[in-house]
Order: sequence, then C-alpha cells, then structure tokens
Amino acid sequence: MHFDPYDYDVHEDPYPVYARLRAEEPLHHNTEHDFWALSRHADVAAAVRDDETFSNAMGVSLDKSAWGPHAHKVMSFLAMDPPHQARLRSLVSRAFTPRRVRELEPRVQALSEHYLGLALDGAGSGDEVDLDWITAFAGKLPMDVISEMMGVPPADRDEVRRLADLVVHREEGVHDVPPAGMDAALTLVGYYAGMLAERRRQPTEDLTSALLAARIDDGSGEVDHLADEEIIAFLFLMVVAGNETTTKLLGNALFHLTAHPAQLAEVLAAGPGADGLVVPWIEETLRHDTSSQMVARHLKRDLALHGTVAPAGAKLLLLLGSANRDETVFTDPTVFDLHRDRAELAQILSFGGGRHFCLGANLARLEARVVLDHLVRVSADLEVDHGAAVRVHSTSVRGFASLPARVTLR
Repeated sequence: MHFDPYDYDVHEDPYPVYARLRAEEPLHHNTEHDFWALSRHADVAAAVRDDETFSNAMGVSLDKSAWGPHAHKVMSFLAMDPPHQARLRSLVSRAFTPRRVRELEPRVQALSEHYLGLALDGAGSGDEVDLDWITAFAGKLPMDVISEMMGVPPADRDEVRRLADLVVHREEGVHDVPPAGMDAALTLVGYYAGMLAERRRQPTEDLTSALLAARIDDGSGEVDHLADEEIIAFLFLMVVAGNETTTKLLGNALFHLTAHPAQLAEVLAAGPGADGLVVPWIEETLRHDTSSQMVARHLKRDLALHGTVAPAGAKLLLLLGSANRDETVFTDPTVFDLHRDRAELAQILSFGGGRHFCLGANLARLEARVVLDHLVRVSADLEVDHGAAVRVHSTSVRGFASLPARVTLR
C-alpha cells in the first residue's frame, strides 16, 4: 500500500486510494516522505479535537520547507497550540462573527451580479454563453471578498491571486514547495508588510487597520496587541486559505452537479432561495469532494491504533477527504446525492473540528450560497466540458484551474 500526496495521478482521483487506506492500512506509514496518515472518519474526527496528542505547532503542511517551529510565521494560528492559538484567534475572530458575516451578504451579492454580468456580456433569454467558470467568476469573487476585508486595492488583486496560486501549486516530481511558490510567499509577505506600514500612517476601515488597533485584556490586567509579524501571517493565511478553498468549492460544485443531469434539473427547477436546493448542493459538494483534502499534525506522544504505532515526533496527515467518504458514516459515499440525510451531512469534516474548526466556514458557505443562488436564478441550463477541465496540482487543496462551461439563460 503506497499513498503519495505529490503524485499527479492521486490528484486526479484520490478516492480509490483513500478507500484502500481505510480498509487495509487505516494508520498508514509512507516511508519515502516519512509521514503517517489517518483515513477513517472516527480517527480523524477524534484527532482534530485532541490537542494533547496532535499538535499544530510545527504547521499543517506536508511540505518540508513549511514544517517546523516557525510555521506560524506564514500560517498564523493554524500553526499554534493553546494557549498561543487561543490568544491570536480571539483577536482576529471578531471579523468572522455570524453577524459580521451576514453583513457581507449585500456586497457578495453585488460582486456576484457584477462578475456574472461581465461573463454573460449582455446575452439575453435563451442565449448560450461559453465561459471558463474559474477564470471568469469563481477565481475572482472570493479574492474580491477577502481583499475588500483586508483592504487590498482592486488594482492589486489579480497579482495577489496569482501569487496565492503559486503558493499552493506543486510541480510534478518536486516533493516540496517549488522555487516559484517560495518566491511568491516571500513576495506576499513583503506586500503585506507594506500594507501594514501604510495603515499605520493612515488608518482605514478595513480588517488590516482593525488588527493593528486590536487590544485585549489577557486577564492579568495587561493589555495585549498583535505584533506586525502576527498580522502579516494572518493576512497570508487569509489569502491562501480564505481565497483558494472557496474558489475550489465553487468549481467543484459546478463540476459535480453537471455530471448528474437529473440532479441538475432538480436544482434549476427548484430555483434560488430558501425553498431551493442550493444549500444541499453546497453541503454535498463539501462532503463529496472537499477543497481541503488533508492537514498535518505533529505527534506529541506515541499513537497506537489498528495494531500499528506511530511514534512521538512523527508527522501525521489527517485525510479529511477520506473521512468524508467513510462507508461506516455515509450511505453510498461515492455517490453525489443532493438528498443525502442531514444527519450524515452534519458529520462532514471539511472544516476540521475542535479548536481549529475553520474560522472562515460561515463566510465560505455564505459566498457559495449567494453565488450559486444567483447562477440558478439566471440559468435555464448548465453544462461543463468535464474532459477539458484542468486540475490544480496541490497536496492539500483539490479543485480546478480551468473549468469550461456553457450557460443557457432563462
């Protein structure tokens, strides 16, 4: 049994490999890259909530260059354990409360109408419009939402997204962040350092200024604030995790629904809004083919499971994508099913769990709902050229760089 997250064939379809891991080696050891992996739902669900055994302090990436005690400098609180993780998360989480996320909905709606209007280019009822769903739409809107929150000017957003794409891309045969990705990461860090200096001179109403001004009583009477490197790391995390994963969610959603014509017809017939099927479409996409496939942990003590022992100090992957296809939890897990039982969907691990449950989960769901509601509102039919779709090659993020589609307008 061999599982290699750098293998391009695995990127095309990791799920048969995951099924074998769950059945044959639920605690798997890859000797080539020297990591262990958990693939069963019960094991992954327990691990994301166990900070005493599974540490984040060395980072969450398989890549050697991103693994180590300084991982927090680019991955913020994702690469921290309590109490440091709790301190930083408490300072930045105020921007992601349910109320603040709801307040973003009108702006997300306006951006959806703007970009889809550009892509449809004045076409009328019954017209067919060919577009690339990723480059024309899904790759633009999440970047705009995150950028507006952070205060990145419109003129800089395409370049910031290009750099973020380079950070997550993995070249065939290269078992680490490639040189282009490392250069892109350094460029992003420098860009955010410049943003901080500018906001310090002239504060604005964006999240960057709010983080500079954030203060919290640590309980001892001392007032705590964020250091510059902590803010830069958080902004870096936002553009990689907040933008890339939502873009991939939107692409995966359209790819899988259009592969099932009967379910596509149901979604279009039901229409947008609370009475429609857009929310089940999103949740089943998150289960069936989640954007974030895996996260790494550092073992603080020996892990004995399934007759195997992973030693303290080892790097271990939690395979979220595999857990979401576990046949002991999900009925017919390989089947994309809009009508899947809600109790099953409540078990998905796409956003992790415990202290490290994804801070942006509510925002990602809001963006996807608004965008896909709008797409359903204007579409009489949707098609995707599945054979021409181009995948992103990444160890942790699963989705598309290009998704040729055809929209027939209502």
